[in-house]
Amino acid sequence: MTPVDLNQLLANIAQSDRAAFRQLYDATSAKLFAVLLRLLKDRHDAEDALQMVYIKIWQKAPSFGASNASAMAWLITITRNHAIDLIRARKPEAVPLETTQDPIDEALNPEQVALNTALGGELVTCLGELDAQHADAVRGAYVAGESYAELAERLAIPLNTVRTWLRRGLARLKVCMERA
Repeated sequence: MTPVDLNQLLANIAQSDRAAFRQLYDATSAKLFAVLLRLLKDRHDAEDALQMVYIKIWQKAPSFGASNASAMAWLITITRNHAIDLIRARKPEAVPLETTQDPIDEALNPEQVALNTALGGELVTCLGELDAQHADAVRGAYVAGESYAELAERLAIPLNTVRTWLRRGLARLKVCMERA
């Protein structure tokens, strides 16, 4: 179909000529569908968008005469703009913060780093010299990152006792590490 034919069809569509609209659809739908498919990258979305594009063409046909564009360029512009609007409207769904997971930290934790150093072995030896509960409290607070309140709850002891154990445990570790 020649550009002159398309221009005439759009002029007829501007006068609400349904037969001209059918001819325009038959002549241009494959090309406009290809444009939509290329931009939207989904066949179902492109099919739905094609229907909306032709509704816009029907509605905007009276304004075609005012443009200096070729009929096919005008049709492709409407199609392209509609596809871009659809792409912009696609927003990722907001996920409630409560349902998100913490990212997995692949890095070594502080205890693993300490064990990998020359002082790691000495630290393990010094931790072994502490009472088992005191060593557990020190590991919990300074390796696992537990708070004093979490330690008190887990160990079933008063909060001030946790503080005392940690202070005394660190003092013993310091003396032991200085000897090593």
